[in-house]
Amino acid sequence: MSFLPKVSNWKAAIAILLVFVGCCSNVVFLELLVKYDPGSGNLITFAQFAFIAIEGFIFTHRFGTQPARIGFKDYTILVAMFFTSSVCNNYAFDFNIPMPLHMIFRAGSLIANMIMGIIILKKNYDFSKYFSVLLITFGIIICTIVSGSDVKESKSAAKVIEEESDPASVFFWWTLGITLLTVALFISARMGLYQEVLYKRYGKHPREALYYTHLLPLPGFLLLTGNIWEHLQICAASPPVNVPVLGIGIPIVLLYLLGNVLTQYVCISSVYVLTTECSSLTVTLVVTLRKFVSLLFSIVYFQNPFTIYHWIGTICVFYGTIVFTEVIPSIKRSLASRKDAAKKVD
Repeated sequence: MSFLPKVSNWKAAIAILLVFVGCCSNVVFLELLVKYDPGSGNLITFAQFAFIAIEGFIFTHRFGTQPARIGFKDYTILVAMFFTSSVCNNYAFDFNIPMPLHMIFRAGSLIANMIMGIIILKKNYDFSKYFSVLLITFGIIICTIVSGSDVKESKSAAKVIEEESDPASVFFWWTLGITLLTVALFISARMGLYQEVLYKRYGKHPREALYYTHLLPLPGFLLLTGNIWEHLQICAASPPVNVPVLGIGIPIVLLYLLGNVLTQYVCISSVYVLTTECSSLTVTLVVTLRKFVSLLFSIVYFQNPFTIYHWIGTICVFYGTIVFTEVIPSIKRSLASRKDAAKKVD
């Protein structure tokens, strides 16, 4: 069972290209933002959601005149899954979960998607798929551990350790954090499968799905108004840079924020197009590889160390991807068909 035919069309190929271009450049702007203001996460997320919702209201919803083609109830379920997954991931930091472990769990999305596909959709995969998924996950885990070795635990986690001197209590909170990460991982995988089912039921409407899944969560940001406004002021107080075309000075961090929002739009809109063209597992593969490439891009761009362990992880991911996409068997079949055609001509 080859996965190549499912991505062998121009729309999917362009979407994959834009996922990597948009998401890798997005990482650069994100790191620049976080380096200047580490607490700007809610501001960044709100800006991304607001931009995509406004763009969708104008060009997809056409100022409220275009009715939704997928049921509102289905979108509500999607948003609920997305919100629950995000909350679990964010709150895991409050339960003694260090950043590297958090990133490693996120890297397990391929395995989670495969497990959910087997349980819910009763899918069967070749042995090569299981092997490649494990190899890719192993490679990403190696790179994540090495890259995150210097990352300290979150302040909340450190506070828990200080307050809880009882090892059993510390272990309990750590277990609760692991449970939250596990729940988030499988809910995220279930969300991908649910999208796959919706597109089979209602047809392919990636832009509409992108719009509603970013519009419906917006009221939730009202709870974070104070935090968002505080960090917006911090961004506005950053050193200004002169913009040649406009001829005015704009705070540099606001430009970083604009770059982050635009590149995130390119990235996430391409992912939604990909969900209509490929299976959930293939989309998860692309998104997982995007995270890996973003990590490598970040290492190169910000001149972070690239060790032998990074090379081992890179080789594992590269070889696992080749096995997953069945590139070598496809090449062999193509060469064999050419030889057969040549023999027939002779």
